[in-house]
Amino acid sequence: MSYTPRPVNPANTLEHRVFLEKDGKPVSIFHDVPLYANAEKTVFNMIVEIPRWSNAKLEISKEDYLNPIKQDVKKGKLRYVRNCFPHHGYIWNYGAFPQTWEDPNHVHPDTKAKGDNDPLDVCEIGERVGYTGQVKQVKVLGVMALLDEGETDWKVIVIDVTDPLADKLNDIEDVERHLPGLLRATNEWFRIYKIPDGKPENVVHETHEAWKRLVNGQAPKNDISVANVSVAGTPGQIATASDSAYNSIPAATHSPAGPIDPSVDKWFFISSSPNL
Repeated sequence: MSYTPRPVNPANTLEHRVFLEKDGKPVSIFHDVPLYANAEKTVFNMIVEIPRWSNAKLEISKEDYLNPIKQDVKKGKLRYVRNCFPHHGYIWNYGAFPQTWEDPNHVHPDTKAKGDNDPLDVCEIGERVGYTGQVKQVKVLGVMALLDEGETDWKVIVIDVTDPLADKLNDIEDVERHLPGLLRATNEWFRIYKIPDGKPENVVHETHEAWKRLVNGQAPKNDISVANVSVAGTPGQIATASDSAYNSIPAATHSPAGPIDPSVDKWFFISSSPNL
């Protein structure tokens, strides 16, 4: 399968969107890209939202038609992560697994908290910097659970299967052996975390089953758009030839990115001691 991003409107603007195409036709990033990339279900498709070293807080829009990637907004302003020394922006290729959903109606036994209503978050630690809208094939190495305002927000640690280190990395202990300091930096980046017991793949499979309930109408979708072109038999499947919203998706534009406030590039030095 050939997936390519379709950028619409300049980056760093409120109007910026990145749709996804399969063989030149728009598809839903959330629903149409398969979770599993091989028959054995050991390799997964990951959607890259935020390339490593960048600051713009980009995410799959659950609410928008066909779920393009857009920049998060707070109080009318585009959101960027700060550079907290020694980190610059995001320290991995950050994204999500398609066809997964952290069910806000379900309390997970490991965290005693409900899901955060989003696709499952992924941190890809390979050496290549990705790009927004890229579909990477990855294998799972471990999982962390961020507890945020009473919600469970899983972070799955993965590596691109074509990365030079992929054959040497099979679990979280291998990451520490071959990439010393990365897990500690990841923990610092998120601050509040918990390493749960059990196999990390279980979290992926559980959230995939939750997505199935969502897209089949067996769980409340609320504001989530479930429009898709390929998930047969689901209420949201559309007939692309006659669907007016589908046929009004803008063509790709390659305009220069909008300006960024200089404060985004500033480095912040955070002390761990309350007395300093």
